[in-house]
Amino acid sequence: MSSSRAGQPATSTRSIDPIGAGSHGIEEPAPAEKAIQLSIVVPMYNEQETIQRTVERIGETMEAFKEGSWELILVNDGSVDDTWEIAKRLALRPEHPSLRVTGYAKNRGRGYALRAGFALARGEWIVATDADLSYEPAYILQMTDILRDEQDVDMVLASAYMPGGEVQNAPFERYLSSRLGNILLSWFMSGGDRKVHTITCVFRAYRRKVLDDLELESEDKDIHLEILSKAMMLGYQFKEIPATLRWRQHGASKFRFGTTAISHLIFALFERPIIVFGLLGMLLLGCSFAGMVYLLFIHFHPALEITPGRPILTLIVLAFLGGIQLLSFGIIGTQFVNLRKEIIRIQRRLKEMGPRR
Repeated sequence: MSSSRAGQPATSTRSIDPIGAGSHGIEEPAPAEKAIQLSIVVPMYNEQETIQRTVERIGETMEAFKEGSWELILVNDGSVDDTWEIAKRLALRPEHPSLRVTGYAKNRGRGYALRAGFALARGEWIVATDADLSYEPAYILQMTDILRDEQDVDMVLASAYMPGGEVQNAPFERYLSSRLGNILLSWFMSGGDRKVHTITCVFRAYRRKVLDDLELESEDKDIHLEILSKAMMLGYQFKEIPATLRWRQHGASKFRFGTTAISHLIFALFERPIIVFGLLGMLLLGCSFAGMVYLLFIHFHPALEITPGRPILTLIVLAFLGGIQLLSFGIIGTQFVNLRKEIIRIQRRLKEMGPRR
């Protein structure tokens, strides 16, 4: 039941699980497996100040979970502080019977950590959340209620940017970059009546089949974009719920504006290339046609004449050729996007067929 999914790190099933070469797990006999309804996956990097509080608060919240058994999976993403030692001690305490911890020695990024946790998860519902609990754990119960009651919903997304959501105590520059990034990504990924407000948030709930069908590759924060993009390509339905995001009170933020902004811009470009290349191409073509009209106006006006040596004709030609090229890039890029969608659909069909015997 805990076999690894394609595109995710191979793991084993123990209360404390090593992952791959260079791991620092503890070998223990595998416990008897039992039906798990919900798995909560928490990636952790240098979270020694928050880990115990996170485990306790999630445990207190899950006392109200009435849908069946649940498990909490902590993934230590190569921390260089005492995160791993604290996690091991917590997992061995009798008051945390649902806690499982796993880890590896080298920091690989949030995406790799989430994929490792997804591979270990045994639940029919899987929730991913931040280690610092920027969103209240109570939202987990709200998300699982939706998965239980609304069978047409495959993913539930916490959104601080939809009506009813809010951000509290965040530094202005951090809030501004996140807000603008989500507006840009929403513009590229939304279409028709499909509107998504928050795309970069880790806090989500999935039906197991969604993650089973995806061939995930991202190793950093762009995994949230990859999951949503590929799931939407396969026709899975999502629902956003308004949530309050509170800036972390303990530990240091792992956010890096430069790398995050660049990865999101590149993702947006590959998601809808016709928007970028098409708009720029149309702008250049519009400038070239305006220049042509200007030249015609001068040519037929008796009191005006073109000054020799002016580069306007050369600029018009360059703008026209550049516009045609950019439009062509947009069309070709759109064909690549369609091809990518078809590849993702083929990957799902191959997964459904299963291995040959």
